[in-house]
Amino acid sequence: MRPALDSPTAPGTARSRSRSRPSPLWAVRADIPRRLYLLAVCLSILVPLGAWIVLSTTGHVDALFMPTPLSVWQAALRLAQSGDLVNDSLASISRVMAGFLLSAAIAVPLGLLIGTFKFIEGLFEPMLGLIRYMPAAAFIPLIILWIGLDEPAKIAIIFIGSFFYNTLMVADAVKFVPADWLKVSYTLGAGRRDAFFRIILPATLPNIIDTLRINIATAWNFVVVAELIAANSGLGYRILISQRFLKTDEIFVGILLIGLIGLAIDAAFKGLFRLLVPWAVDR
Repeated sequence: MRPALDSPTAPGTARSRSRSRPSPLWAVRADIPRRLYLLAVCLSILVPLGAWIVLSTTGHVDALFMPTPLSVWQAALRLAQSGDLVNDSLASISRVMAGFLLSAAIAVPLGLLIGTFKFIEGLFEPMLGLIRYMPAAAFIPLIILWIGLDEPAKIAIIFIGSFFYNTLMVADAVKFVPADWLKVSYTLGAGRRDAFFRIILPATLPNIIDTLRINIATAWNFVVVAELIAANSGLGYRILISQRFLKTDEIFVGILLIGLIGLAIDAAFKGLFRLLVPWAVDR
């Protein structure tokens, strides 16, 4: 007996369903087998590395412009043995951490207040929005006049480069808290203090951590700019000195090391996220 054409068990229907079902590889926000994920990770590393090796070892690109991975590794060992690599890394890390932590300490509470109270929003948001579009490097002459050439000037550049983004992104996170949650809390007898500390702060904490995780990359972008100000140490300083003497391998070392430090900081923020807001990990 032939199955009816409109039967759900008909071969044509089964084939159409199989065609309409998305591949696990392209399913929206769905897990994939761990082997496929690890394959994608390996490809993301091996393909650029392979292209680098081919371009630098076959003579397609002059070594002055693109040294081989081996020469970059040898330059890293040379800088590590001299102690310059460790000293420069610690100098840059300390500047980034000082400028960014100072920025976060002010930006997070200010952003929470801007997002919570309309009066505070009107008081601060227009000016912050204006200054956000001004390049941090444009403030270097003023910083030199006001602060000088020492460490506070470098920290100030990193602070300016990250503060405005931190503040406004935290304020936007507060605005996405559903108004119904606040209405329910008021109905249950909560006051403004309870609504802030028990509704707004827990609801925005995942976004606050993500904001800091994203914007610390901005702080690292400004470390090279900051170390233009009469620095004698730091990864940005090392990159600039290497450029003057055409030591391209050392330039690569500085750039790659900044990236590796950034990855370590990113992993630390992800661990902090899982520790402080475990309910939002799979959100």
